[in-house]
Amino acid sequence: MTGDETGVEIVDAELAGKAAPLVERLVADQAATKLAANDATLWGPDAESEASIRLSWTSLHKSSRPLIGEIEALRTELRGEGVDRVVLAGMGGSSLAPEVIAGTSEVALTVLDTTDPGQVADALAGDLERTVLVVSSKSGGTLETDSHRRIFAKAFADAGIDAARRIVVVTDPGSPFAELSEKEGYRKTFLADPHVGGRYSALTAFGLVPAGLAGADIARLLDQAAAVAGVLGSDSADNPAIKLAAAWAAAHEGGAEKVVLADTGSGIKGFPDWAEQLIAESTGKLGTGLLPVAVEGPDAPGFADAKSDATPVAIGDAEGAAKIAVTGPLGAQFLLWEFATALAGRLLGINPFDQPDVEAAKKAARALLDDPEKLKGGETASNVDGAVEIFGSEGVVTEGKLADVLRAFFASAPEHGYIAVQAYLDRLDDASTALLRGEVAKRTGLQTTFGWGPRFLHSTGQYHKGGHQNGNFLQVTGAVAEDLEVPDRPYTLGQLQHAQALGDGQVLAEHGRPVLRLHLTDRAAGLAELVRAVQEVGA
Repeated sequence: MTGDETGVEIVDAELAGKAAPLVERLVADQAATKLAANDATLWGPDAESEASIRLSWTSLHKSSRPLIGEIEALRTELRGEGVDRVVLAGMGGSSLAPEVIAGTSEVALTVLDTTDPGQVADALAGDLERTVLVVSSKSGGTLETDSHRRIFAKAFADAGIDAARRIVVVTDPGSPFAELSEKEGYRKTFLADPHVGGRYSALTAFGLVPAGLAGADIARLLDQAAAVAGVLGSDSADNPAIKLAAAWAAAHEGGAEKVVLADTGSGIKGFPDWAEQLIAESTGKLGTGLLPVAVEGPDAPGFADAKSDATPVAIGDAEGAAKIAVTGPLGAQFLLWEFATALAGRLLGINPFDQPDVEAAKKAARALLDDPEKLKGGETASNVDGAVEIFGSEGVVTEGKLADVLRAFFASAPEHGYIAVQAYLDRLDDASTALLRGEVAKRTGLQTTFGWGPRFLHSTGQYHKGGHQNGNFLQVTGAVAEDLEVPDRPYTLGQLQHAQALGDGQVLAEHGRPVLRLHLTDRAAGLAELVRAVQEVGA
């Protein structure tokens, strides 16, 4: 295969042999054609109600065509007014897909899927005279995006700019956000297909509007999806979605519940981050599922040295330790992975369209925001080492030097477990934090994921609570130098960020999972000390 062709190659002969009976089962069940025909019975009676309103993504390559002209018309209008900087406020599927589309198309899109005050302040510091804010939310009630909208509306007004003319909304028809948009007189409201869930929404208005306004060729994206739609909806052993779903499920049956994703020169920017949400939220429930592990490349720890609990998957041509290789242009890949994930749900016996455990962390965060005293320094660290305050859930060792604490924490992970590094920091200014993933994986020999908070709460967060319960969770939080008020709300961005970290940690602990939180009282110094401590663990 080449990167221009869309296909799935099961490189590992043993895995191919184990997948063959599952391929035959899906073909015999006519699963692909039923999926393409929006048959909601594929996942059993318990899932039928939800599935019946979540399957329109299978034909978005056709139904999203009218968006092309609408988006281009608005882009032309904005450019005529000197507005050519696009900022996106969105979480989960509302931000991950447009970021991949824009990155792959090499067009500039500023993505705000954070509550870090520093990162939001950086976005505000851009040229507001040239800025349009796209706010994407199915309901409008997402705390992060609502906060971004309020902050930018005030910033526009303070700069003497008509905020309503600079805000574009993407939402579901009849949503509270659609009503608010009409009331506030926002520039334009794009209504997405309500019968598509967030993680399957790449080819809806949620994926296409921000990227299209930034200059991406969305017509080409839809053409790429249309080119493979027929084969993906066919009951054939050569259907790449059937092959991929069967390989994942066969590996899972053999104890490989982790899917390690590495780009091998596909030309697609950031695809593993998008696939993370799709796979984790769709399959991670009822104590089972596939944990996606996005790594830096085919030579990265976790991919090159994958053990029996993980399946290395190349996004691009097969390379290194890859057991599966998936190729194709971006639009085709979106549809292929969505079909494969839905079919894998059938084989795993789960509903791939619900996310029963996502709301728990949101509720915990809101409860903390309602009790602001807990967010004003009322916590007492169990231990302090330099610029790092150490907190642990029940049973987590917190005594000793930071390296000793980390060594004990990593050692407590179960065999074939995983470490989740969760950084509630600035994804740009604190970007080096992501290096922790490879360092931890190399020194522990455990599959290790990395997520920026609260971004991952709308992605892998579902798996953490609903999937295989064998994870240890390392949270990294940091002191806020300059906070940002959220207009007409009783909390700041920094308080919201802190509440999200504590809330998620609380829910994980309630699930019996070990949580170690390291708070950097000085971000730069604390991060340097943390990296040194991780390196000492494997010394």
